[in-house]
Amino acid sequence: MKRPTIKTSLLTLAGATTMLALSSTSAHASGEVNVYSARSEALIAPLLDIYAKENNVKVNLITGSADALLSRLQSEGDASPADVFITVDAGRLYRAKEAGVLQAFETSNLNKVVPEHLKDRDGYWYGLSQRARVIFYNPETVSAADLSTYEDLADPKWKGKICIRSSSNIYNQSLVASMIDANGERQTLEWIKGLVANFARPPAGGDTDQIKAAAAGVCDIAVANTYYFGRLGLSNKKEDRAVFDKLKMFWPNQAANERGAHVNVSGIGITASSKNTDNAKQLIDFLTNKQSQEWYANVNNEYAVIEGVAPPKSLATFGEFKADKVSLSVLGENNRQAVKLMDQGGWK
Repeated sequence: MKRPTIKTSLLTLAGATTMLALSSTSAHASGEVNVYSARSEALIAPLLDIYAKENNVKVNLITGSADALLSRLQSEGDASPADVFITVDAGRLYRAKEAGVLQAFETSNLNKVVPEHLKDRDGYWYGLSQRARVIFYNPETVSAADLSTYEDLADPKWKGKICIRSSSNIYNQSLVASMIDANGERQTLEWIKGLVANFARPPAGGDTDQIKAAAAGVCDIAVANTYYFGRLGLSNKKEDRAVFDKLKMFWPNQAANERGAHVNVSGIGITASSKNTDNAKQLIDFLTNKQSQEWYANVNNEYAVIEGVAPPKSLATFGEFKADKVSLSVLGENNRQAVKLMDQGGWK
């Protein structure tokens, strides 16, 4: 059956000035909400479809890269038709807030269900789903008993054994930003230097590439986000499932006196230019209800931001974990210093 309620336009951005009309319908029309999403269509459109049908609201969707969509929002200014902006990582959400393209808001539901540390302290954005950035290891070459904390990855015993993405990656920048909060700048710089000294190869590729490199014996340890690993386990490709079966996942910093594993979010904010703010709030409440959160877990292999939702089925065998409860606002605030320290420490 054809889906008449969602008009989906895929935005391929060759540059920050690329423009594409959301729809021929006026952004001022009632009964609609316009979404700019840095998450791909497959990872958000099915939920938007359910919301549209249940609430008789037309959803117009544009997808593109996070940086390009942010640039677009800035260039469009008050004339932007966008009502909500969806992106991944608190660092990017912070950039959107600082760029002035979001507005503060709240709903009674959000205040109840989204924990304080998973939303902007000033109410400009809220987490939709969680992912942890953890350690993946080959049990044939590494014993779990030898693993412990993020800090331990700088120990010389791991020399030539670690794969991780480049310093330009926002996920790594946010990890370092959390280290600054936990340990201070001086200690974090020394940690970066030790980590770099333990690289098995110069950083290259995305998170999945790091995981596959560990399975192939290029390194013994990979640092990556949990949902990439979950995708491999559910892949239709035999070689992907073989990677999943070969590696184990380790939760760092789990001791009673330690802060827990580093987590980040995909998140959402209402644009400063929104003409459909009530529908935008209604949509965000929908995306944080139990039905939507279960979908995020089992389709996107991510962890819910609300209580009472089981872990992703693909990752359930790795058990529950203690998460770092640092306010994710801090990750954005520390981003500039994190990038500076990564450069000083030789992390390319």
